[in-house]
Amino acid sequence: MVVEEGEISRKREREENDEGSMPMQSKKRTAFEYKGGGRTGGLYVPPFKMAAIRQEILSSKNSREYQKLKWEELRKGINGLINKVNSSNIREIVVSLFELNLVRGRGLLARALMKAQLASAGFTHIYAAVVAVINTKLPENGELILKRLVFGFRRAYKRRDKLVATAFAKFLAHLVNHQVAHEIIALQLLAVLLEEPTEDSVLIAVDFCKEVGSILMQLAPQGLIAVFDRFRAILHDGEIDKRVQYAIENLFSIRKDKFAHYPAVPEECDVVDREEQITFELGLDESIDKQEMLDIFQFDPDFDAHETAWKQIKIQILGEDSDDEDSSHDNEANPHNAIDLDTTTPAGELTANAAEFSALTKNTTIQDFTEQELVHLRRTIYLTIMSSVGFEECAHKIAKLDLPQGAEIEVCKMIIECCSQERTYLRYYGLLGQRFCLLHLPWQYAFIQCFSEQYTMIHRLETNKLRNVAKFFAHLFSTDALPWSCFSIIKLNEDDTTSSSRIFIKILCQELAERLGLHSLKKRFQDPNMSDTFASLFPMGLNVRDTRFSINFFTSIGLGVLTDKLRLHLKDAPKLIAEHQRKQHLLHEKPQLLAKKQGQSDDSNYDSDSSSSSSSSSSSSSSDDSSKSSSSSSSSSSSSSSLVSEAIV
Repeated sequence: MVVEEGEISRKREREENDEGSMPMQSKKRTAFEYKGGGRTGGLYVPPFKMAAIRQEILSSKNSREYQKLKWEELRKGINGLINKVNSSNIREIVVSLFELNLVRGRGLLARALMKAQLASAGFTHIYAAVVAVINTKLPENGELILKRLVFGFRRAYKRRDKLVATAFAKFLAHLVNHQVAHEIIALQLLAVLLEEPTEDSVLIAVDFCKEVGSILMQLAPQGLIAVFDRFRAILHDGEIDKRVQYAIENLFSIRKDKFAHYPAVPEECDVVDREEQITFELGLDESIDKQEMLDIFQFDPDFDAHETAWKQIKIQILGEDSDDEDSSHDNEANPHNAIDLDTTTPAGELTANAAEFSALTKNTTIQDFTEQELVHLRRTIYLTIMSSVGFEECAHKIAKLDLPQGAEIEVCKMIIECCSQERTYLRYYGLLGQRFCLLHLPWQYAFIQCFSEQYTMIHRLETNKLRNVAKFFAHLFSTDALPWSCFSIIKLNEDDTTSSSRIFIKILCQELAERLGLHSLKKRFQDPNMSDTFASLFPMGLNVRDTRFSINFFTSIGLGVLTDKLRLHLKDAPKLIAEHQRKQHLLHEKPQLLAKKQGQSDDSNYDSDSSSSSSSSSSSSSSDDSSKSSSSSSSSSSSSSSLVSEAIV
């Protein structure tokens, strides 16, 4: 051991002597040596010294360090632009990309696009649009990206890496939609996925077919029919999971709608004419050269010549003096924006124009339909809620905000939404809502409206969110921050409730019983002055089905004491129903009895009228008879008198 230590010490001395004999100029370090040659680590260099080293590197353009510095700038520029691209700035980002040397950095571009697409698959159609534009001008870049995607999909499929295979398949589908890749590769990929179907391969094929189905209907309808026949055969075999079968059935319904919700190229991404596009016929089983050396820095002895050649290519793509042309085009399109320095305008005309412009602006009302102010307000409220230590501080900060009229409802919604996002219920939100309800009546009205909206849309919430919201409102009711008349919107029966609303009522009532006590809660619910409010929560009508449902519900959640009146009502329900039916029967019979009595009275009146008429007729007949008898007696007397007179004669 002693000998070895002596040898090591002698080696160190020789190394120090060798270093001491080196000239001073060789001890100078470049920027990369100070950094340790990598992204991290190395020595700390003061900024002024780093700036001097950088200036020294830039002065020697043929050095390796200068080229490596330019390579890092190129890599950072490409990564930054790819990370910023979205549907609204595709054109600007592509123009900025063409400002960079994409011939030298085509490996960096392909790598940046594939990494960005793996990280955010929702932007695949945007990345495919960028590739489509670049492919029209630099087809080598488009071909390299396509080759690496095919190679990456094959490797991920062999390794059974579903996430990477799904992402690359989606990227390939959008490249087929933009006609960068031929449609034959889409059919080959579907054939490979469905040849030996597994759950993962069928799901990848379903997602791929959704994206590429619209373009295949136009370019290869027979191939698409064969693919769907294979899907139908897999569905009929029934050997895959139910979830995968539902996915295939959903795909058939999408095909029935002719892929209306899955267009080949979205409108915001349609930036290239089909005639200008260059299509590559690359097979899925071909041997592929990934050209991985393009991702690594390599010293270029002809660096200046290649940079000059790229400048010529850039001029051909973007056009020479593009900035001047753009500015002149803007001036021609908007002649009022151009300023003529040779002509002068009188002060009177300027004053008149200014007055006319101010009058126009006064009469113009601007309506913001983008809701930017609302978004900003909600962001401010959220940050205030989350950054406050206690509820009193939060209420004070929100009360000091310059809220527009009617914005109380947004504050209430934001408090409820923040409460629902928590893992467990925090008493902080209940105290905050209580403080606002007791502050002013408009806040209380806003929370009442929020309670109604939350109960109406309670089926949209998850179980955890639903529990937090129910506990929040239970706190407000238990502290009388909200009036109990809000319970009138709850109708506890089988028809008007869902599973979510029943869970909400259960948690709400259990929390109230825990906070107030079961005896106090029973007194609240049985208050005679609030009987109309709780009539829908404790139904005591003639519908025995609703009453029995309410009793069973409260008994199942451990609050059966609240249903004593309902049980008595249910016990007396047969008598009440019979009494009600009897009253209804009487109500139906009463008009008939009245009609019958009316008929009898009419008959008696008719009989009296007929008897009086008969008596009058008899009296008249007797008078007639008497008159007749008197006339006959008079006639007989007259006849006898005439006979006596004749005898005398």
